[in-house]
Amino acid sequence: MARPTTKDQLKKSGEENFERLFDLINSMSNEEQEKSFSFEDRDKNIRDVLVHLYEWHLLLLNWIKSNKAGEKSNFLPEAYNWKTYPQMNVGFWKKHQETSLDTSITLVQQSYLDTMRLIDTFLDEELFTKKYFPWTGTTSLGSYCVSATSSHYDWAIKKIRKHMKELKKRNSNIL
Repeated sequence: MARPTTKDQLKKSGEENFERLFDLINSMSNEEQEKSFSFEDRDKNIRDVLVHLYEWHLLLLNWIKSNKAGEKSNFLPEAYNWKTYPQMNVGFWKKHQETSLDTSITLVQQSYLDTMRLIDTFLDEELFTKKYFPWTGTTSLGSYCVSATSSHYDWAIKKIRKHMKELKKRNSNIL
């Protein structure tokens, strides 16, 4: 699907990719879902991927709510910028090392619903007009929304597919 340019497209791509993500996860056994990735430095399992999505949902939600309430806020927390945000992602990873897979599923599903509800409160013009809101800088609010939803879900799907492929490879080598 092409990058969304309307609220309906944004919601549809988010819904479709989120559903695809969970269809993929649900196609795996509990044991496969809990196994560690053999190829990753930061996100070492499905839980790590899901809490990453959850934390990025929160970034978007908190940023929009703060700015809409008149409290100037940057998308990234103060200690980070677009060059250092990988360190922020490592912080998210560390924060959730005691989070269970089941809890990560609950967290990301709830934050997804909250994100979709918030997106629904905006008009197409508000979402996709560059600089509509002064706090979005030179881009549009919709661009941030795409990044935190459908594009991020696509990233997660690719990671999990790679994990599934590695599991099949490992299992075929055992036989």
